[in-house]
Amino acid sequence: MDLGDEQPTQHDIGSRTYVVAQVAPLDVDGVRTTEVGTALWLLGFLALLPFWGTLEDNGRTWWLWTCLAGFGLGLCGLEYCRRRRKERAARQGVA
Repeated sequence: MDLGDEQPTQHDIGSRTYVVAQVAPLDVDGVRTTEVGTALWLLGFLALLPFWGTLEDNGRTWWLWTCLAGFGLGLCGLEYCRRRRKERAARQGVA
C-alpha cells in the first residue's frame, strides 16, 4: 500500500543541514516484545510468591497482584498482536 508520502532526504535546521539516511522500515508486529514482557511479569510474580509473608507484613502484597495483572493483560495483548499479525499476513497475501 503506497500512501504517496514522500519523506524528506534532508532537514535544514538553523544554519545546519541534516541528511536523512534511506533505511527500510523494520517489520515489527509486536508479538515477540509482548511475549517477553508477559513472561517477565509471570517471572516477577513467581519470584515474589515465596516472600508472601514478608510482603504481607510490610503491606506490599499489591506487588504480587500487580505482577499477576501485568501477566493477564500481557496475555490479552499477545492475543491481539497475534491476530493483527495474522490479519496483516492475510491482507498481503491477497494484494
